[in-house]
Amino acid sequence: MSIRSRDNAQVKRWAKLARDSRLRRAERRLLIEGPHLVAAALDAGIAPIVLLATERALATAEIGALVRRSPVAPTVLSPTAFAAIADARTPQGIAAEIALPDMRRDGARLFLERVQDAGNVGTIIRTAAAFGAGEVVLDRQCADPWSPKVLRAGQGGHFAVGVRQVDDLPAAIGTFGGRLLCTVAHGGRPIREVALGGPLGWAFGGPRRMAVAERTAAAGGIVVARKGRIGKLPLPGMLGRWFRWRDLPAPARQSFRSWWRKHGGTGTGG
Repeated sequence: MSIRSRDNAQVKRWAKLARDSRLRRAERRLLIEGPHLVAAALDAGIAPIVLLATERALATAEIGALVRRSPVAPTVLSPTAFAAIADARTPQGIAAEIALPDMRRDGARLFLERVQDAGNVGTIIRTAAAFGAGEVVLDRQCADPWSPKVLRAGQGGHFAVGVRQVDDLPAAIGTFGGRLLCTVAHGGRPIREVALGGPLGWAFGGPRRMAVAERTAAAGGIVVARKGRIGKLPLPGMLGRWFRWRDLPAPARQSFRSWWRKHGGTGTGG
């Protein structure tokens, strides 16, 4: 199949799918662009619903190899039609429509509040995938995790970790059965001194909220503690609305390594 006009109804739909988050949520479909993302999706066992490519791209070895891996034959678009659906400044001539991934994986969970920079959201997702996290949960004030810019920054991480955007982040946190930590750039407890066993959740906010967290974090703790219990996170807004029934024991004030040395241990650490 070949499409030449950018005014074709299908081309217009693919262009809207790339740019309209409401359409993506309604149809549970997604447009990914570029050989790296298409390859990452195929590696994750995600089959394209539609594979799109230009004639020039199909003539290259890299794109040709991807086409041979796909269970569907490519729809060939003219350069003008492909440019209408592409978001990258220099389109590489291949894209795919896929079902919105619904990944399930054990591991740490990340909670993002109001992280609005697309590059930052993508980088966090990519890093979470690389370190074996199970899921990234975002509120609606974050950059859309399925937008083209976030997908590019994620470099395929979206297909290796669960990604979920929710209307009520405190409710999502409330159902998390592990221990929640809030990261700060300054004034917190060094991560090497914090006991990190068991199921973990990591909370990240936008730069302005992190600045507030740094000023208000109590006693240098990564997690704010009062009277030995964690009552709320050092963040204003949604993440600050912590639940009394979710209070957890505060982290130990000194690491095992510090205790060992203080009491005569000779270990040098690894």
